[in-house]
Amino acid sequence: MQNHQQINHLKNIVQDILDEAVKQGASAAEAGLSQENGLSVSVRLGDVETIEHHCDQGLGVTVYFGQRKGSASTTDLSVASIKETVGAACSIARYTSEDQYAGLPDKELLATEFPDLDLNHPWDIGVDGAIALAIECEDAARSYHEEISNSEGASIDTHQGIRVMGNTLGFLQGFASSRHSLSCSVLAQRGDSMQRDYWYTVARNARDLESAADVGKKAAERTLRRLQARSLSTRQCPVLYCAEVASGLLGSFIGAISGGNLYRKSSFLLDALNTQVFPEFVRIHERPYLKGALGSSSYDSEGVATQTRDIVSDGILRGYVLSTYSARKLGLRSTGNAGGVHNLTIDPGKLDYQGMLKELGTGLLVTELMGQGVNMVTGDYSRGAAGFWVENGEIQYPVEEITIAGNLKDMLRNIIAVGNDVDYRGNIRTGSILVERMSIAGE
Repeated sequence: MQNHQQINHLKNIVQDILDEAVKQGASAAEAGLSQENGLSVSVRLGDVETIEHHCDQGLGVTVYFGQRKGSASTTDLSVASIKETVGAACSIARYTSEDQYAGLPDKELLATEFPDLDLNHPWDIGVDGAIALAIECEDAARSYHEEISNSEGASIDTHQGIRVMGNTLGFLQGFASSRHSLSCSVLAQRGDSMQRDYWYTVARNARDLESAADVGKKAAERTLRRLQARSLSTRQCPVLYCAEVASGLLGSFIGAISGGNLYRKSSFLLDALNTQVFPEFVRIHERPYLKGALGSSSYDSEGVATQTRDIVSDGILRGYVLSTYSARKLGLRSTGNAGGVHNLTIDPGKLDYQGMLKELGTGLLVTELMGQGVNMVTGDYSRGAAGFWVENGEIQYPVEEITIAGNLKDMLRNIIAVGNDVDYRGNIRTGSILVERMSIAGE
């Protein structure tokens, strides 16, 4: 009930902002308002390191004078400050040059249905409870094995917030959401070899988090298995991306079909619509209405309705990822993706993690990537990597200080399998992904 009242209160403020913009001469305007509060606690070696209470609010307003646009923001929600912020946006708009593609979304694309997506689950854990849970998590990692030699600590974050947005086309909506996480990072040593690794769990509802003991244990296991890693000689071989790094591969694909890169002609997938970009078995789709998921929303950051849709089916690119502005630049319609995709999902295959290792046979399992070596224009891909060398479907030894390279166009076309070991901890939901062949640069 309290959330409902708060949302209504913030809606009234947003409506006042829009009215003020019109009063100051704007032909159109949109405004967004957010309020967040939360708690972050971190412990290290059994002692409390930090306790932070968060309480943030922010307002952003964009106004249009015909095709001229101005934006301003503030954290002060007093009447005087709101008036001043709207005034600042209007004054910017008066001096900017006209842009024929600027403006609010098309009214018929705005969301009109707002189902309850089960996104708000406040966690009444308190400081003492958070400290106890973080210590339990770190203790589970540190006591797991004698070779766990040190710790970077464990932390708990819990956030709850309300976002409201509106525009002068009559759109005015808001919702409350929560996000909670628990993470742990430790170091292990064996002789001269020292390694660190981590694990984390994140969910809208604290009941869906992995237990503190499990998070600590996984952090310890992952760290220990990296000890005495070697490099590899330069070679070509199949590469299996484990689920938590496979999302980055799909993220690069989404970048290449996003409006900004397309209208700037800085994408290796220019003019790829309705062409084969993946093998035939691949289906990639958005699922914005999943209850309780981290990427769920019934509208994007402009108020445009999100949609359940296939971006790739039968391996063929069926649609781009567009905001209002990028869609107009391309002569298309917004796909409801201002602010990104919503629960992007690649359909999993039949194989679990062990099955994917067997399918890999002999090759490289990648568990960590470093650096930003992706060229969106050409698709050239080169990243520092760590992971494991696998032979006959069995992990042989950890590897580090290598670089994996290829071209994204080829890599996407040469995906052999997608595992059913799906990682649900983000907005891109994928299992492990096996790529037929990549170049490995090592010693």
